[in-house]
Amino acid sequence: MSGIEKSTKLDLERIVFIGRTYEEYIDMFSLSPDQLKNKKILDCPAGVCSFTAVGCKTGLDITACDIAYDHAGEDLYRKGLQDVEHAMKHMETAKGNYKWDYFSDIAELKEYRLSALQDCVADMQQSPERYIPVTLPVLPFQEKTFDLLLSAHFLFMYSDRLDYSFHIDSLNEMLRVTKEEIRIFPLVDLAGNRYERLDDVTAYLRAQGHLVEEVPVGYEFQENANSMLRIRKSI
Repeated sequence: MSGIEKSTKLDLERIVFIGRTYEEYIDMFSLSPDQLKNKKILDCPAGVCSFTAVGCKTGLDITACDIAYDHAGEDLYRKGLQDVEHAMKHMETAKGNYKWDYFSDIAELKEYRLSALQDCVADMQQSPERYIPVTLPVLPFQEKTFDLLLSAHFLFMYSDRLDYSFHIDSLNEMLRVTKEEIRIFPLVDLAGNRYERLDDVTAYLRAQGHLVEEVPVGYEFQENANSMLRIRKSI
């Protein structure tokens, strides 16, 4: 059985395990801590972001889910350290694709990335029940389990390998488990280009009766990654 279970896991080497901090989440999703009080929140997929770890310490109710959570925290921490080092080595040649006002330089960026990694893995080891392994487009939660779902740096960023059908199936599943609202950031691909089928996505969601809007946010690190999709569910 253990051999079968191991074979169904995603190879950790295929995952880029770099996370954002709680503070970045607040900014990229235009949130405030007061808005999040008394909300049941899902971070999907959460990767090695510290939003759950730091948020729960302040009394928020957050669950994180990700395909990588089938792996042990120690393995994820080692992979995260490798990926941060790798990313920083290559950042120098890619600096022109980023805006350097949120982070002053590569050294500060590295501090943020390591902080997110350390906070996330420590919380994962202390409170593993908050970290649920999932494989989109399927989520193992009951309908309307969460008030708010946040999805960062996944769906539209990887439009070169995640097709339109995957986006729609994932959004339908996210909507199923959410009562009130979904926020997705950013709306560009890895090259900084607006997702080419975003208008089709928004038209589909509006046809289902949901309120959908593109909202500028006060966070822009990657060039052009400065807006989110806000989906408010129909009653």
